[in-house]
Amino acid sequence: MSWTILFACNFMWAFHFTSIKLTQDQVGPYFTVWAPMLLATILLGPFVVRDFKKGGKKLSDILIFVQLAALGAFPSQVLMTWGTQYSLASNAAILVLTLPVITAVFAFLILKERMNVARWVSFAIAIIGVALCSTDDIKRVDLSSKYALGNVLIFLAILGNAYYNVGCKKIAEKYTEIEMVFYTYLVMCILLTPLVLYYEPEMFGKIPEFTTNTWIGMISLTVFHNFLSMVLFFKALKHLDATQVALSNYLITFMGLPIAAFWLGEKLNSQAIIGGLLVLVSTLILSIVDSRVQQKKMINNNP
Repeated sequence: MSWTILFACNFMWAFHFTSIKLTQDQVGPYFTVWAPMLLATILLGPFVVRDFKKGGKKLSDILIFVQLAALGAFPSQVLMTWGTQYSLASNAAILVLTLPVITAVFAFLILKERMNVARWVSFAIAIIGVALCSTDDIKRVDLSSKYALGNVLIFLAILGNAYYNVGCKKIAEKYTEIEMVFYTYLVMCILLTPLVLYYEPEMFGKIPEFTTNTWIGMISLTVFHNFLSMVLFFKALKHLDATQVALSNYLITFMGLPIAAFWLGEKLNSQAIIGGLLVLVSTLILSIVDSRVQQKKMINNNP
């Protein structure tokens, strides 16, 4: 069930890129992040108030999310936006491939998780598959000093993303899925509001002019990317290792290609299809073989 949920999450995250494309003609980058996140926070509010009262928690108990959002989620969102502005989209696409590796390192240091044979094989196959899917990006990649600042910002964003995922895994048993999403988004909205008001104050007046495509993109970002996918993600994270979850993120490339081809009319060549199938195979190895390895380990540890 956790792996099924994770597949669904990656599908919704794969639609993220297409949703941004649908909104980019009318909506600024900060407002694109802030508005759906704010709406998702409001939707989650009533459920969290109920859980907060039932759980007997104190305000001091949720301060951990200030750290996770400030050091993890916020740089992941904002620095990626800034970094892409100062670099190339192809650079960002290639650098993001390091996310599962960095997450595995954090998982080893913080959670004491280890890479086994199944995970290494899955990782190797996924890298080959993603490389085939990203051939055009690899050809255009330029890591010269001209884009050094942007590349550094993108890499820091990836570090933040990895830290956030591993940090959430560490506290997953103490909070419900909805609480983890809500408290993170609450801190994020507080941090992002000044940026929106300073850089994009005109966006509020443009809302009545939004086209159908823009509304589709914004609603998709709110309901699927910021609300449903994140609640499901934290549910899966409670039962899977952070390393397993991270390696499954290569599914985003596999699922993102046909979505872009269908919605945006982008071409899907045979090389990309083969690469996507390799990514799917790597995830199946991870979900079937590695899961059995972990189950055997649990049985051996609890005779």
